[in-house]
Amino acid sequence: MDAVSIVEDEVRETIRMRGIDPSDEPSRIKNLVDAAVADYDKRSMVAALPVLGEPTAAATRIFHSVAGFGELQPLLDDPEIEEIWWNHPGQVFVSRSGRSELTSITLTETRVKDLVERMLKSSGRRLDFSQPFVDAALADGSRLHVAIPDVTRSAWAVNIRKFIARANSLDDMVQMGSLTAEAAEFLSTCVAGGLNLLISGATGAGKTTMLNALTSAVGPRERVVTVEEVFELDVPLRDTVGLQCRQPNLEGHGEIPLRRLVKEALRMRPDRLMVGEVREAESLDMLIAMNSGLPGMSTVHANSAHDALTKLCTLPLLAGENITADFILPTVASCLDLVIHCVRTPQGHRYVSEILAVGGRVESGTIETTMLFLHDGQDLQRREAVFEHHKLSGAPL
Repeated sequence: MDAVSIVEDEVRETIRMRGIDPSDEPSRIKNLVDAAVADYDKRSMVAALPVLGEPTAAATRIFHSVAGFGELQPLLDDPEIEEIWWNHPGQVFVSRSGRSELTSITLTETRVKDLVERMLKSSGRRLDFSQPFVDAALADGSRLHVAIPDVTRSAWAVNIRKFIARANSLDDMVQMGSLTAEAAEFLSTCVAGGLNLLISGATGAGKTTMLNALTSAVGPRERVVTVEEVFELDVPLRDTVGLQCRQPNLEGHGEIPLRRLVKEALRMRPDRLMVGEVREAESLDMLIAMNSGLPGMSTVHANSAHDALTKLCTLPLLAGENITADFILPTVASCLDLVIHCVRTPQGHRYVSEILAVGGRVESGTIETTMLFLHDGQDLQRREAVFEHHKLSGAPL
């Protein structure tokens, strides 16, 4: 056993004897680690003990192992790393500035299970054969997703998506080159005016960042209610309520889906509703909320602004057989005002590529739309207001 492992065992024994919870008292754990390292360093000078090496580095490693997530903690603390994942314990990848890299970290199956168990401890969510997927939030706001065999082929597949708020406002996005000043001013006016916005894009394109940036234009006296599967949004307003879904318990009861949260949010006197992401039938409840005069914003996965509009006209059909396209199309046309599409280049640059205005007219199964801003490969350019009739072929008409 090496010196670091010896000191770590001593620290863990002290923690057990004193009944300390490392997650609740990190500063106290730090003091215990520093004291244990200093004591071992003195003992190693007069006894036949393994050499500890650099005390500061040893103390950091022990503290990460005891109070953090061990070898993953430096990756979680690195502000340049956006996501951490592995498909096999021997290969840990990270995403830095939108580009993936293979790290030198290697884990074992036992270590992976220990780390995941520690990550899920504060979330109250479980992972077992009957529940082979889990979606949870870590204490720092990072989003954890785990899939285990036999859903995966052999090893546990783990993703940790860190929410790095590089842009807290539309002005920040302008400075980053993700948006032009003209488009930012336009969007700020739209949000302040209470328009309903949908942000679309692929995974990692910056949809959540865009949604957070748009909240900088929300009035300071507005009451905002956010609804998410797992907490990710960080609305910088005092009067904000955040709601997240809940998984069923061991008996299969107690589940709270996104649809239920949207309905409950309407009973909380919101001035504005924000749905983190619509994937299925909850899109119907969001449209109904927007149709009640309540301004709303949400995100959706899509290839373009037009595809996002098509998807929003299709997803509500999953709510039941009694929901038809004849009801959904005019509802989308009357409720939704703008679609903002975000993209990420292979080099990792994220920017807004389209801003599409949705008209209120539906003719022969088409919704009238207008492309207001379009990226030309260099910048986001304002376009002349030319109405288009967008055929929603994804919805059965």
